[in-house]
Amino acid sequence: MVIDAPLGLVWEVTNDVANWTELFTEYAVVEILHREAHTVRFRLTMYPDENGVSWSWVSERTDDPVSRQVRAHRVETGPFEYMRIHWRYTEEAGGTRMTWTQDFAMKPTAPVDNAAMTERINTNSVIQLAVIKDRVERIAWQRADQGTPTASDAPTGADDE
Repeated sequence: MVIDAPLGLVWEVTNDVANWTELFTEYAVVEILHREAHTVRFRLTMYPDENGVSWSWVSERTDDPVSRQVRAHRVETGPFEYMRIHWRYTEEAGGTRMTWTQDFAMKPTAPVDNAAMTERINTNSVIQLAVIKDRVERIAWQRADQGTPTASDAPTGADDE
């Protein structure tokens, strides 16, 4: 997804895990459990699904502000054997490209297999990326309208991870 905003702002907003309820439409609660340097461990709880179930799990993310990459994994895997996510941020003409790569495998006892989960993730990722794009671009426009500087592209290490 290319977001029409400076790389520093995209990095700042998308790595502010404590505020993911404002960035994603699917998360009802974010609880920060532990922080150390560029690593944050947190619990995500989703809004209830069509059956009234609120899915929740613990994940850990480590960001590298120099390479503009984030590696994450689920600590509480739930129906997954494993779930790893790699986020990459690159500057492009017209903004910042943010790329997610999700690597996972489902447990044999999971209610869906790898193919079904791949379809779910691919469908939902398109929705969430569009929401993120819209929300980050609105922040960039608001800051521009108010004359507020956007985040610097220089790594500061002061972000949430």
